[in-house]
Amino acid sequence: MTQYAVLRDFDNMGFRSQARSFPGFPAPLQTHLRRLAPREALRQDLRAGDLLSIEAPAGGAQIVAFDAAGRPALDTLGLKPDGPLALVASDTGVLTGWIVAQGGDATAPIPAACPAPLAEPLLLKANAAVTVWILRPLQPEALVDGSAGGSVTVSLKRAAGQSPLLPPLLGDTRDEFTVPRGTAMAYEVKQGEFVQIIDIEGQQCSDFTAFRSDGLDRGEELMIDGTATRSMVRRAYPGPGLLDKFFDRNMRPLLNVVQDTCGRHDTFGLACTARGYEERGFPGHVNCSDNISRALAPYGVAPRAAWPAINFFWNTWIDLHSHNIMTEESHSRPGDYVAMRALEDLVAVSTACPDDVDPINGWNPTDVHVRIYRPDTPLRRAVAYREKEDAPMTISQTSAFHERLEPLTHNFAPARDLWAPVSFPAAGATGEYWACREAVTVQDMSGLRKYDIVGPDAETLLQRATTRNVAKLAVWRGQYTLMCDAAGTVIDDGTLFRLGHDLFRWCCGSEESGRVLETLAQELGLQVRIHHMGGAMPNLAIQGPKSRDLLRKIVFTQPHVPAMDHLKWFGVTVARLNDREGAPFMLSRSGYTGELGYEIFCAKSDAVAIWDAVMAAGEEFGITPMGSEALGTIRIEAGLAAADAEFAPGVDAFEAGLGFAVDLTKPEFTGKAALERNAQDPRRVLKGLLLDGPDVPHHGSPVLDGERQVGVVTSATRSPTLGHAIAMARLGVEHAENGARLDIGQLDGRMKRLGATVSDIPFLDPQRKRARA
Repeated sequence: MTQYAVLRDFDNMGFRSQARSFPGFPAPLQTHLRRLAPREALRQDLRAGDLLSIEAPAGGAQIVAFDAAGRPALDTLGLKPDGPLALVASDTGVLTGWIVAQGGDATAPIPAACPAPLAEPLLLKANAAVTVWILRPLQPEALVDGSAGGSVTVSLKRAAGQSPLLPPLLGDTRDEFTVPRGTAMAYEVKQGEFVQIIDIEGQQCSDFTAFRSDGLDRGEELMIDGTATRSMVRRAYPGPGLLDKFFDRNMRPLLNVVQDTCGRHDTFGLACTARGYEERGFPGHVNCSDNISRALAPYGVAPRAAWPAINFFWNTWIDLHSHNIMTEESHSRPGDYVAMRALEDLVAVSTACPDDVDPINGWNPTDVHVRIYRPDTPLRRAVAYREKEDAPMTISQTSAFHERLEPLTHNFAPARDLWAPVSFPAAGATGEYWACREAVTVQDMSGLRKYDIVGPDAETLLQRATTRNVAKLAVWRGQYTLMCDAAGTVIDDGTLFRLGHDLFRWCCGSEESGRVLETLAQELGLQVRIHHMGGAMPNLAIQGPKSRDLLRKIVFTQPHVPAMDHLKWFGVTVARLNDREGAPFMLSRSGYTGELGYEIFCAKSDAVAIWDAVMAAGEEFGITPMGSEALGTIRIEAGLAAADAEFAPGVDAFEAGLGFAVDLTKPEFTGKAALERNAQDPRRVLKGLLLDGPDVPHHGSPVLDGERQVGVVTSATRSPTLGHAIAMARLGVEHAENGARLDIGQLDGRMKRLGATVSDIPFLDPQRKRARA
C-alpha cells in the first residue's frame, strides 16, 4: 500500500492573493500554485465557483473530496471514483485526523479519482463548498533511485467577488471577534490560553499590548515594555524559538510567541497618535492611541495621549547608514497571523490601524480578526517560509528525524522550511566540533533542496546551467558545481550526482535553482523534466574520521551498484539498511566539513529507522549529534563558501572563491562570457585572515590598510584547532598577498582594530587529504 507524508495544508498556511482591493475597484481573482513532491498531500477548501487545476505527469495523483460532514463528495467537482484511496496512516495523521474530526470514518474505503498522466491540466469547478485533498503516490524505492515521476502541480483560482477567507482554526476557540478598521477592542486572556491576531486582507497593521491582570487589580499598570523586550530577546522583534517572548518593565515574560507567518513587526515606536496626524495636516483624524485608551477604560487603565505598543505587521527597520527608523508597506499577506500563549492572566488590546495617509496599511485600512484558543490547543512552534517574495507560504515543519532530535535538544532554528538543531547540550558546540574532527558526528541536513533532472536532454540542460563539464561526469559520480547568472554572479551551489545516463540529482541550497532550470529548459525547448523533491527526501550527514567504519556496519549494496568501500570522494551509490530487505537510501561520499564523510538520503517513512541504526552502529566510535553552530566553525576552517556570505548578489564566482568550480574550457554555459572577462582581470579575491587574538569580527566588518578600506569580512569564527580567530574576507587584489598585514575595523570600523595576516584558504588541510582519505 502507498504511504503518504501529509505535510501541506493549502488554507492552513494563511496565504491569499497578494493583490490589494481598493475602494471603487473590483476584487481581483485569487490564484495560488503549489507543487506536490512525492508522498505529499495537499488540502484545499473550495467554495462554489472556485476553479482547481491539477497537472499530473507520470505517476499521476489521487483526488478525494468531502463535504462539511466529512462525507465523500467527488460529484461536487464533477468526478467519478476510479477506486478506493490507497492510504496507510500518514506520518502526521493530518488527513485521517481531519476525516475523524469531521465525523467521518477514516478506516472505511474512501472513493478516489485517479487521473492518469495528463497531456493537459485537469480543470475542476466546485458547484458547492467542498474540501479537496490531492495526494501524490510513490513508493520509497522510487525516491532513492530517481525513478519517481514528475511533480503534481496544483493551482487555484477563486471565484470573482468572494470576500477574504480567514485561515482555518488552529484548535478549540473560547472566543473570536473582528476588530473593524479604525477601531480597538480590549479583551481578557487567561494563563495558558492562546491569542491569534489575524491580518484578514493583508498589509494591515495592528497595535497590540497587554497588562498583567493581577497588576491592574492592585492599581499597577504592568504592560508589555518594548525596550525590555528588545533587550531580553536581543532582536528588533521576537520570533518562535528561544528568543520568543514579550516582557514587562520588570523583565517578567507575559506572552510567548508560538507562530508567526509574517516575520516583520515593529517594536520601535508608538501607536499612531492625534498629534501625529495634526502635525501633518489631519486634525481630528481617528488614531490608535485614543482608541486604545477608550477600549481599556473599563479595566481602570488611565488614558494616554500616546501608547507604546507592539505593532504587528508594521514594516520598520533601522537604516544601516543613517541609523534612522524607516518604514514602508507591510510584508503581511492576507491571512497572515501571530499566535501567542499567555504566560499570565492578561488584559489585552488590539487595534485595526486607521492610517490611510502613509504606506503602512497599504494605503487602505482593513479589519483585524482575533481568536482566543483554550490551553489544550496543540499549537507547535512555527514561522513562515516562502521560496521567494511572491511565492505561497508554508509554516516551518519538523524534519523526519525530529522524533529523535527533540529529546536531545530544545535549541532549534529555522533552516528554510524546517526546524534544525543549533547545538546539543550534552556535548555543546565545542564538543560537537571535536567529535567531527576526531571521531564521527551525525547531522540533520534535510533543509537541503533536491531536484531530479530526467530525460534525453537532461545533460544538455545541466551543461548549459552549471559551471562544470557535465559530459565528463560518469554514472555513480558527483561534482560540486555552481549555477550563475549572465553576469557570472553565483545563484546557487550544490552537488550534482549522476544516477543514470539521463538521470541526475541536484542537491543545492535554494529553490532558485529549480526556477533557473525550468526557465532554461523552456527557453531551449528541451525534452527534460525537473522534479522538485520537496520534503520527500530527508538526509543525514555522517562526518568524521570514523564515518566509514560506522557505515560499514549497516550499509548493504547490490552487486550492480558501487560498494561503499569503492566510493571515492563525491562517489554515490544506492544502498539498503543492513541487508537486501532493509530500508533503501542513497549514499554519497560528500559533506560540508572538509573531513572524511558521507551523506544518506532516504524516504521520510524510513528516517527514524535509519537514524536509530546510525546511532547504534556509531556508539562504539563515540558518535555525537552535531548542530549548525559547530558546522559553522568547521566549514570556515575548511574554507567552504556559504550563501549570503562568500557568495551574494553582485559577487561573481571568482570573487566568491569558487573559481575552482568553473570550467572555462567547456562549451557555452550561463555566465561564461562574464566569468572569462573577470578571470583575466580580477579586482577582488577571497582570502583568509589569521587574526592575532580571539576576538571574532562580525560579518561585513571592513578590512583596512591604514585608513583605507580594502576588503570586507564574509565569515569569521574562533578556530579551536588554531587557538585564535580566523576570517574569510573579500580583498582587493593589491592587498591579497600572503603574509600582508591588515586590520579589521570594529566599533564603526575605526575605533578598534583587530590585527590580521593574509593567508590562503582552507585554513586546515589545504589539500583536502582528510576528505579524500
